[in-house]
Amino acid sequence: MKEVEYGLIIIGAGPAGLTAAVYAGRGGLNTLVLERMSAGGHAAVTDAIENYPGFPEGISGAELAESMEKQAKKFGASFKTIMQVTELEHAGGFFKIRAGDETFTAKSVIVATGADPTKLGVPREDELTGRGVSYCAVCDGAFFKGAEVAVVGGGNSAVEEAIYLTRYAKKVYVIHRRDRFRADKILTDRMFSHPAIEAITENIVEEIIGENSVSAVRLKNVRTKEAGTLKIEGIFVYAGYHPNTEFLKGIVELDKSGCVVTDAEMATGVPGLFAAGDVRAKGLRQVITAAGDGATAAYWAGKHIEKIEDRQYGEFK
Repeated sequence: MKEVEYGLIIIGAGPAGLTAAVYAGRGGLNTLVLERMSAGGHAAVTDAIENYPGFPEGISGAELAESMEKQAKKFGASFKTIMQVTELEHAGGFFKIRAGDETFTAKSVIVATGADPTKLGVPREDELTGRGVSYCAVCDGAFFKGAEVAVVGGGNSAVEEAIYLTRYAKKVYVIHRRDRFRADKILTDRMFSHPAIEAITENIVEEIIGENSVSAVRLKNVRTKEAGTLKIEGIFVYAGYHPNTEFLKGIVELDKSGCVVTDAEMATGVPGLFAAGDVRAKGLRQVITAAGDGATAAYWAGKHIEKIEDRQYGEFK
């Protein structure tokens, strides 16, 4: 089994991990970024990011991610993609990370693994995923040109993606279990004023219907308990996210939702182990807050490495 040594390893290359890599590389740290897919995380498949400072006309998630990755590489950070981390150990003040058939050793680690979409957990959801069930409008919206589709959710992501889907679909239903939306007012105003969007509030999806592809959904009104069927060809689910922290169980403190608990320095209870971005327990999950987390984590990871070297624990090559 191949073993490679680094000063800092960043697990995850979303906005938090990429920003951490920029700061760590610029700070002269021997830095490796491990990413299970490609750089950018969920932000990379966001059609337009309008609230990231410095881009008054907005910027696509893919463009922003590509620029951040180039910047990190410019400052010397190394990347390994398609690397799923399965195990992390902490012993003797150092960390061992296993990914695939390789083992990496580091003085400090930043976990920036983000979070994955939460499924509805209803009949036929798994069977029809990729055949009308989607969790990414930017990825799959073009397949529904001229169709009627539904978006499930009431937050910013759901409303943003509903608006995006109007580029292709002739009708977009937005299904939300509450009587009002959690999304920002500017977004809900756009949604309600769009002629191709219809909101269906106080309803939940109880079943997805279809044999080889989605043909309808069965709904239930949470207040009246009345059931009904809505004919659609696609359903886009935005029911929240769950953090990617399976490999951290028993190592760091996690909150009830599975997010990593940190202090203001992004530090966990394990010396040298930091967390940044959507994987961390916090109130606001945005690209800009993830970037701030990444910068903070990289700064304090660097300070931790300095302490190790000052104590003459030995430097990695």
